[in-house]
Amino acid sequence: MIFVVSFLVIMMLTAAIAASIFKDLMNAVIASCLVSLIASILFYLLQAPDVAMAEAAIGAALATAIFVIAIRRTKRYEE
Repeated sequence: MIFVVSFLVIMMLTAAIAASIFKDLMNAVIASCLVSLIASILFYLLQAPDVAMAEAAIGAALATAIFVIAIRRTKRYEE
């Protein structure tokens, strides 16, 4: 169990660093969505399924959809 949690934390940190480095904003949004999904998995493993569902619904789905809509209406690449 500890190995799974530590692997997920390492993947979460990697995705967060990648989201801050990417110049393509769509890739950054996808990486931040991955951070949110991993956080929801970690919440589920920590016996908090209600928090996991809220994080998956709001953090991963809704926020990602809003960011994608905003990026489609503006420039995709950071200058």
